[in-house]
Amino acid sequence: MNALLLSAWFGHLQILQILVNSGAKIHCENKDGLTLLHCAAQKGHVPVLAFIMEDLEDVPLDHADKLGRTAFHRAAEHGQLDALDFLVGSGCDHSVKDKEGNTALHLAAGRGHLAVLQRLVDIRLDLEEQNVEGLTALNAAAEGVHPDCVQLLLEAGSCVNALTQKKQSCLHYAVLGGSEDMARTLIHSGGHTNMADHQGLFPLHLAVKHNFPALVQLLLDAGSDLDATDNRQQTPLHLAAEHARQDIAEMLLIAGVNLNLRDKDHPLRKDPKDPYGKNLTFKQDHRQERQQFHSVLWRLASRDLRPHEWKKLAYCWEFTEAHVHAIEQQWTGTKSYQEHGHRMLLIWLHGVATAGENPGKALFEGLVAIGRRNLA
Repeated sequence: MNALLLSAWFGHLQILQILVNSGAKIHCENKDGLTLLHCAAQKGHVPVLAFIMEDLEDVPLDHADKLGRTAFHRAAEHGQLDALDFLVGSGCDHSVKDKEGNTALHLAAGRGHLAVLQRLVDIRLDLEEQNVEGLTALNAAAEGVHPDCVQLLLEAGSCVNALTQKKQSCLHYAVLGGSEDMARTLIHSGGHTNMADHQGLFPLHLAVKHNFPALVQLLLDAGSDLDATDNRQQTPLHLAAEHARQDIAEMLLIAGVNLNLRDKDHPLRKDPKDPYGKNLTFKQDHRQERQQFHSVLWRLASRDLRPHEWKKLAYCWEFTEAHVHAIEQQWTGTKSYQEHGHRMLLIWLHGVATAGENPGKALFEGLVAIGRRNLA
């Protein structure tokens, strides 16, 4: 960093002018390839940017440093909104990528700069552009664990299930970061819970492995496959045992994980010829029609039922006060009722199936009984 670059870096406009007037070389770079424009943009010094663009000759607006990043990239990466606006007004290239394939959108999202990200969305940068690792801006925001940026990009129309080169989704990153809020946002926006990465790991595997019980419960409530196997043929229960996650192992058992019982005559074994039989089972029903019904119940709980209507349904189906109290025990925020309702519906569905009743008919009658005929 020579004196001229330092004056731009720290925003000392008068010193910069003195040095230029004294014959300093304006096209200098530091060892990383940063020019005067890069320095001023990264630190957000708009008066210096204006002097460079308006009073100096032949300063290339889109010159790249050794990482392939322009001043526009640098302003986005470091959250300098005013500098970004100046460069946009000066006609910089919005869509240019650095050597890792990142656009300004990737850099702002990955660093969590919400105001800059909003401006980049407003100027209509491609939300689905991928870098060399296959990350979109939404993937980058999820990887950096920036829930507000994730929410903004989802509202702008980003694909919630975009996969990277390693087949990781945003939900994988949310779980790796231990962010329950972000995972819930992604699931509510249509994020698939049953997607495997390059190692065959589902989000549920990762939540178990890294010991995030709240995320395990969230993923279970959202219909994660309890018996999914990774590339080592390990189920979530295997991982819970391998890493001594006792509490999580109990959660998986309660949720109905397949214990692979070998005795065909065991009383807990379900008769395959009687899928709605009255025998108790720990094995999930993975038939397509049942999976579709699970999706209906999740949508019902998260979007259609009003805050207290899940309780009305529960009482209509003869749940007791103790049952309802147990279901709503876990408070996770103002939208807890969605998870409570979903949990109640899953319990109800298990009971209906065990009794051999038609769940569609029973759900229709329940909704009518609480005054939601149109929804039914």
